[in-house]
Amino acid sequence: MKIDTKLPKVGTTIFSVMSQLALEHKAVNLGQGFPDFEPPQGLRDALARAMNEGRNQYAPMHGTAPLREQIAAKTGRMYGHRPDVDAEITVTSGATEALFAAIAAVVRAGEEVIVFDPAYDSYEPAIELQGAKAVHIPLIAPTFAVDWQRVRDAVTPRTRMILINSPHNPSGAVLSSADLEELATIVRDTDIVVLSDEVYEHIVYDGRQHESVLRHPELAARSFVISSFGKTYHCTGWKLGYAVAPKALTAEFRKVHQYLTFCSFHPAQAAFAEFLASDPQHYLELPAFYQAKRDRFRALLAPSRFKLLDVPGGYFQLVDYSAIRDEDDLAFSRWLVEQGGVAAIPLTPFCETAPGTRLLRLCFAKSDATMEAAAERLCKL
Repeated sequence: MKIDTKLPKVGTTIFSVMSQLALEHKAVNLGQGFPDFEPPQGLRDALARAMNEGRNQYAPMHGTAPLREQIAAKTGRMYGHRPDVDAEITVTSGATEALFAAIAAVVRAGEEVIVFDPAYDSYEPAIELQGAKAVHIPLIAPTFAVDWQRVRDAVTPRTRMILINSPHNPSGAVLSSADLEELATIVRDTDIVVLSDEVYEHIVYDGRQHESVLRHPELAARSFVISSFGKTYHCTGWKLGYAVAPKALTAEFRKVHQYLTFCSFHPAQAAFAEFLASDPQHYLELPAFYQAKRDRFRALLAPSRFKLLDVPGGYFQLVDYSAIRDEDDLAFSRWLVEQGGVAAIPLTPFCETAPGTRLLRLCFAKSDATMEAAAERLCKL
């Protein structure tokens, strides 16, 4: 039987490839973006209680009421925007599901979605599956700032969505309030929807404030904002996230969500509702927690031949390896895991065309022991 693939450019993700190579070569894995330390003990205890108390069947399609109440309260405290608990918040099976559901809900065949390279690898497949086109705009290295004039020039009558990501994966760049004003100017008096991937919202450094789209009333009125419990609470394997959007957009979002996963892990929803109420300090203390890891990792790598780019947010360090080898990032990543004993992620899979830079992404959401083991190997190169 002949099968015509709907995603001809998609193969095994670079994250799976590099993680498998790390296993094969017993390398320190700084590739895939997950912590190698545990979630807070209080959260794990709450999960066990939820299971033992019988929260093991389907949750409500849009999320449990106590969790949505806590999300609304947190969003109001952080961003001055308290969404309607019943009509504007949907709990999802991770942020990736939320991103897909948002795109599928409003993007139609023949339309265009503007994305910024390097772009997280789930964006374009979700767009292509709707019969739409991803329009790639490169960010400006080395700061990975947005060229807003290029965005204006890229907007056409077919533009349905602009997809932004701050703090940005993989660069760690963060959008400013001035950036949001530029975006608002571009989408004003149009039907363009904004999809804002904010999964690293609580991981910003050096006294910066995360500029959520929800802080900007004009943008909030036309945006899906996606968040991740997994990133914030060190439990990526629980696969729980949520989407905040105006009532009309949420209604369309839920039409997709209910047939995509219908509902999400019930015990975790109960656990997060309890933990958010009992320990709201966790996400407030997260910037300092990860800044200490960032600074520790950068200090460990300082004697190496890598050039370290600035890290305003997120938990990834971009490094320039051009002083070590003159080859593309895919080849260098494979050499590094096989010969150097460290797994990293190249930037090419995040871009429509090869970026032409000599950059790798290293994850520092790791224990001190892991960072030290990796740095010892990297400093020998």
